[in-house]
Formats: sequence, structure tokens, C-alpha cells
Amino acid sequence: MSRIYWDSMLFIYYIEDNPEYAQRVNEIFDLIAERKDILCTSVLSMGEVLAKPKQLGAESAVSLIRDFFLKSGRVELIPFTANAAEQFSMIRATTKLSPADAIHLATAIESDVDIFITHDGQLQKLKMPGIPFITGLDLKLF
Repeated sequence: MSRIYWDSMLFIYYIEDNPEYAQRVNEIFDLIAERKDILCTSVLSMGEVLAKPKQLGAESAVSLIRDFFLKSGRVELIPFTANAAEQFSMIRATTKLSPADAIHLATAIESDVDIFITHDGQLQKLKMPGIPFITGLDLKLF
């Protein structure tokens, strides 16, 4: 059983049924469940996914997204802790990554993930101590 971290965009593709990426994200989502892997992400992802529906005033979508993250049991939400803040500070001090990307990586490191999946090409190129494998949607592990 692996701990698999999803960057926010994968959840956005999944929830919004993105025409270009939803099929692949759905395949990965289903295989994670089939393999009994643990899908996890930072609480930041929930906030990022909620931003657009809140901007649009789509309260029913906001409610569905909250339920997905908080009640479905399909995603482990990882808090941003003091230890993650230490990791964050090191990532920010040694890279040019955005604060959001650094939070995702720091949270992933602190929660001992095995795989970090992102659609961000800049993140896919990283070698990050504490994250054994960073990959994109084209990964062949599944």
C-alpha cells in the first residue's frame, strides 16, 4: 500500500470533469482505490478547489466539494503543521517555487508519501529529499 499525494490541479480536473484530463485522473483515482493505496493531499488543496465555486457563488458545488474532502473517506487531508512549516522554509530558501507549491511539497514530505503526482512540469523535474518519486499524469505505475 502506497501513500500517493495529489497536487491541487488533479482534484480540480477530477471534480470539474476537465475534458482534457478528467479521464486520466479518473483512471488513476480508480486504481488508487483498487490497489487500496492512500490518496492524500494538503488541506491547501481543499481551499484551492473551493476557490472557483465560491467565486461563482455555487453553493451546491461548495457543499459537494466539502463533502468529498471531509466526509467521503476517499482522501486523507494532511494539516500544515509546525514540522511542515520547517520543511516549507527550507524549500522556499533553496528554490524559486511558489508558496503554494512549497506547502504541497512540505506537507507531502512530512506525511511520508511514496509518490507525488502533479500536472506542474516544474515540480515534475524536481528531486526532493523526502519524496521518493514525483511524476505527472503520464506515469506508468498504474
